[in-house]
Amino acid sequence: MTQALDAILEIFTWVGFGAAFALGIVSVIVWASDGSWLRAEAYLDEDGHTLRWLDSEGDVNSADVADQDRHRVGADPTAQIWYRHGWRDRMRFTRRPPVLRLLVGLTIGGAALGLAATVASVVAYFVRG
Repeated sequence: MTQALDAILEIFTWVGFGAAFALGIVSVIVWASDGSWLRAEAYLDEDGHTLRWLDSEGDVNSADVADQDRHRVGADPTAQIWYRHGWRDRMRFTRRPPVLRLLVGLTIGGAALGLAATVASVVAYFVRG
């Protein structure tokens, strides 16, 4: 029974820390490849489907608002957006990509699993001794 518990804890330790390491590398790659995004105030057009904003060079940009993002604009005809620096007509409502939040959460979860399995393994070692 104790050998099975040791094997399970060892597997959870390796899987947890291995997943945290791999997903951490992927998170850094996604973060670095995302580029620079600057904050701007965008104005909703009369049609109710297009946002327009001024970028850092003073150029006017526009992007269509998807139906699932329409609630982010609200009743006020302005919205705080993030636009891609150096690109035209690229915007989003969050500074970082949503997949990055998922990757960071999975990285933290893997590290927590590895740490919990390591602590449980040490505790089991001293309880037996």
